[in-house]
This record gives sequence, C-alpha cells and structure tokens, in this order.
Amino acid sequence: MALRTNTCEERNLTSTAMEIFGHLTTGEPVHRVTIRGGGLTAHVITWGAVIQDLRLDGHAPPLVLGFESFADYPAHSSYFGATPGRSANRIGDGRFSIDGEAFQLELNEKGVTHLHGGSDGIAKRLWTIFDVTEDSVSLKITDPAGRAGYPGNCEIAATYRLSGHGCLSVSYTATTDAPTIANLCQHTYFNLDGRPDTLGHDIMIAADHYLPTDERQIPTGEIATVKGTAFDLREMTSMRRQTEGAKVLYDHNFCLSGDRGPKRSAVLARSIDSGVSLEVRTTEPGVQFYSGFKLHTPVPGLEGRTYGPFAGFCLETQIWPDAVNHEGFPNAILRPGETLRQETDYIFTKS
Repeated sequence: MALRTNTCEERNLTSTAMEIFGHLTTGEPVHRVTIRGGGLTAHVITWGAVIQDLRLDGHAPPLVLGFESFADYPAHSSYFGATPGRSANRIGDGRFSIDGEAFQLELNEKGVTHLHGGSDGIAKRLWTIFDVTEDSVSLKITDPAGRAGYPGNCEIAATYRLSGHGCLSVSYTATTDAPTIANLCQHTYFNLDGRPDTLGHDIMIAADHYLPTDERQIPTGEIATVKGTAFDLREMTSMRRQTEGAKVLYDHNFCLSGDRGPKRSAVLARSIDSGVSLEVRTTEPGVQFYSGFKLHTPVPGLEGRTYGPFAGFCLETQIWPDAVNHEGFPNAILRPGETLRQETDYIFTKS
C-alpha cells in the first residue's frame, strides 16, 4: 500500500510501493520500499537500510539472504543486507587515536573487539527515507556523538539504485562535525543459484595482496602477497576447492588499492548451475570476502530456506579493517568539511 510520510522533506514517496514491514518494540513502524529497474527488483527496509530481497528477471530464487518477517531481523540476522557503521568491520581493542586524543569504543564482539559500529550501530537502527523513485531509494541517519564511544555527530546517507542492465548501484556519503573514523559497506549475503550452500560457486578477486589476521580476526599489520597462497584468487577458482581442500575459512580483507579511487572491477563470482554471474565494481580500496562459514540461522529465511554454513557469501567493499591503527593502511579518518563518498555496483547477468 502507498503511505504518505509526515516529513515534508521526503519526496516522491507515493510514486512507488511502500508498506509497513513490521514494528520495533517501541511501536515505531519499519517500512519496506520496492524498487524496480534493469531487470532487477529490490526490497529495502528502513531498519538498518537493509536490502531485504533482490530478484533477477528470469531467475526464480532470491539473490540474497533475508527474512520474510521483520521480527527475525533483530533476533537472528547476521547483518543480512545491512549497512554497518559508523565504522564497518573490526577495530582492535576498540581503541584508536586522532590528533593525539585517545578514544575507546564499545567492545561488542566477545568483549575484545569493536565490530560493525557496536551493538546499536546504524545497521540496527531506523533510517529515514528522503527520496524514492521507481528505480531508487535514498535513506539517511544521524549517528550521534558519543554513541558506542565515537566522537562527532556523523550524518550518513545511502542510495540504492537499479541503474540498468542488472546493476544494483550502492552509494554512501558521510559528513561529521568533529574528527572521527568512518567506514561504510553493504553487508548483503549473495547466493546465485538458490542451493543450500554456495560452495559450487566460482570466484575471482583482483587483488595482489591480502591482510593476515590474528586470533581475534584483527589485521596483524602485514600486507601479504597472495602469490603461492590459498588467497590467490586472481583467476576463477572454486569456492569448494578453496574452502574444503585448503581448509581456508575466508573472512579476510583483499587489498584492491592503497586508497579510494575511480570505480573499477574488483570481483567476479558465478554459478555454473544457474548461469548467474555477479561482477563487483567499486571505488573502495578493499573488499572483505566472507564465505559465510559461521552461518547457523535457527529460523527460515526467504521462501522458507535454511541458512546454514556457506548459505551465502559477502563481498564488503570498504576501507581496510582497523586501518586507523596501522601505518600504510588507507585513511579511515573523516574530518569536518570533508565528505566521504563511496560507490559500489553489483552487476548481475544470466547466461
């Protein structure tokens, strides 16, 4: 059903399908918007700026992991389709310094690391829709100073656009009123054939280096060559062979460049079974490839599907994790007067 917002700045909200998807425990409604274009249909909800469902014409199964019911998101979601932040990925010990001033963030992962912006980060809060067209939706949120220990008020916006020819374009901007760290990403889990796991997929990542991690999954500081390792994914290789044969459980940053730059092709994934391929083009210096090996979702997902280990994989385009604490890593600090701008295209084709 079409809903009229009570916020005058929100435009075009009656021009496309919007409905109430559920409610927070406070009673606030969570809305879902449907956008269509270029052979894709996407459902986006205001909680966490989540891509709740994504479909490709001529391919019946969903391309992403998600839930039919909103109640399952706060209870069971492993950041399915969400936008984590203000700083995505991990910060070692939750500590960092800017201009000599030390900050301590919430340690929301096993009490030793800060993960994805904290327990009440922007991936788990309501965003505001400020523009909708037939093929796009734009949302925004304010991350207040002091939440989870972050300095500065940070204004964040996300736009999802189905820009044609199977392309889902994701763009983020952020500004701040005090020096802070900012690192955003799209945390969708992809499955290109609808099978119970994605080990039958092939993948290629255009990265000569990756970041080894310690037992907490924090980068050691080494920028290691992929050559001669199971992290050499510069040619198409089987996820099953890489995961089962070499016993590599991927949840690592692949280094695409030393800094944010022009958009370029970074990843290609495909399912021979379905004929669906996914190309990722991004401005970001890194992509976190997570193979989904920790998934064990106790409730059904989209279409009643079971989400166990490897049910979907993430390609989180972002600044390298814990970058603020390592010399030689890309800049993760955002200052007043600057605007963080990042863009990633997820391009789906079917042979």
